[in-house]
Amino acid sequence: MSFGDPNNPYGPPPQQQGYGYPQGQQQGYGYPQPPPVQQPYGVGAPMADMPGNVSAARVMLWVIVGLQLIGAAAFVFYAVVVNHAKNDSTLQDDSAFQRVADYGTGLLVGLAVFALAWGVFAAVLAAKFNTGGNGIRITTLVFGIITAVLGLYPFIVVGLVHTVLSILIACFVGGAGGKAWFNRPRY
Repeated sequence: MSFGDPNNPYGPPPQQQGYGYPQGQQQGYGYPQPPPVQQPYGVGAPMADMPGNVSAARVMLWVIVGLQLIGAAAFVFYAVVVNHAKNDSTLQDDSAFQRVADYGTGLLVGLAVFALAWGVFAAVLAAKFNTGGNGIRITTLVFGIITAVLGLYPFIVVGLVHTVLSILIACFVGGAGGKAWFNRPRY
């Protein structure tokens, strides 16, 4: 038996020159499929739905709004309690109360107004996510960074939730999905 005989059923298959595809690749009939076209963000058809991370950033802004309202109410309540307790003669000798009373009701009411204004600012940003452009994106980024810093410095224990939420907001809005959403064409 010779392997050189083309009619030998036990020999290797005959080699075809230039026909077929390499092993492992299956091709159908007709022309091969072209690779998908990669379009940069912001080009092409308008985005129909808000990306998940941008939607999560908007929800986190609404959570911050709720926390700011709770904080403003707590500051007002604390100011009222301190104001009424200043007249109590039994607390005049308490050094811990005197340190708290040194803040004054004006400062506590000012902090309540600031907390309320910061919450309104967060609500405006969250409401503008559907229609806002790149300016809303940049403003939200700055809001997230400033909130993270304020959550760390003056209000370490209470501000920890604000810090985590604001860092996530800045990351989600500053990412590629946020850039694509806020730079999308609007017709």
